[in-house]
Amino acid sequence: MNSIFIICAREILLGIRNRWVLATTLLLAALSLSLVLLGSTPTGQVGVGALDVVIVSLTSLSIFLVPLIALLIAHDAIVGEAERGTLPLLLSYPVRRWQVILGKFSGHVLILLFAAVIGYGAAAAALTVTGADLLRQSLVAFMIMVGSSVLLGAVFIAVAYLISTLAPDRGTAVGAAIGVWLLLVLIYDMALLGILVIDQGKMITAGILNTLLLLNPTDVYRLLNLTRSASVSQFAGMMGLAQNAVWSQFTLLAVLMLWIIVPLALAATVFTRRQV
Repeated sequence: MNSIFIICAREILLGIRNRWVLATTLLLAALSLSLVLLGSTPTGQVGVGALDVVIVSLTSLSIFLVPLIALLIAHDAIVGEAERGTLPLLLSYPVRRWQVILGKFSGHVLILLFAAVIGYGAAAAALTVTGADLLRQSLVAFMIMVGSSVLLGAVFIAVAYLISTLAPDRGTAVGAAIGVWLLLVLIYDMALLGILVIDQGKMITAGILNTLLLLNPTDVYRLLNLTRSASVSQFAGMMGLAQNAVWSQFTLLAVLMLWIIVPLALAATVFTRRQV
């Protein structure tokens, strides 16, 4: 555990030195504050709280932004160290390779956690300053949104580690990371929508659709945040889906955790067998 802690602290210091911590925090804070200012108008028209509007807006933003940030900060975690020549030095210390993976992963997740708490917390603070009425249910939904955003980032950090252990160089790792982002954030849902339009409910039943949504972590994240609260799902236009949801919140969280564990375990396995 001491080795994991040391490697984790080293990764955080590198993130501070490379300004990843500052950049991600400022980016999330700036965008969340912008959404607070731009999203306050609709509350009087649809009858939902100001924080519910922010949750819907931040959830939609996080689906695109958080995976991209996670892939960018972690895609060269292993292959980058190998190209810089620091990986053999790191492995010369009495540390196992799975500890290197777990320590680096923990450091990157903590960087993302700090950025999400400060960045998204700025939105809730801004609403408090403006005197908006923050309901307890909305605050709980907001905290779940922040926590699940970190989990979503952890999923893509784990995927980035798998890419980094498999890629022969940083250029390949960058290309693969962008490809994964496009596939899971954009292409998967577009392809699924196209299939549903063509199928017209003949073969793709509601049960099959619900299962297919679990195969994409961004869809799991969307279901987790936009179908939990009645007011949030109403404003997001997902009230019908929320009423017919077959997956519990616990199941959705478990699927997100599985999306973290499996790629990270594969990355540790590949890295153990990799020649350095």
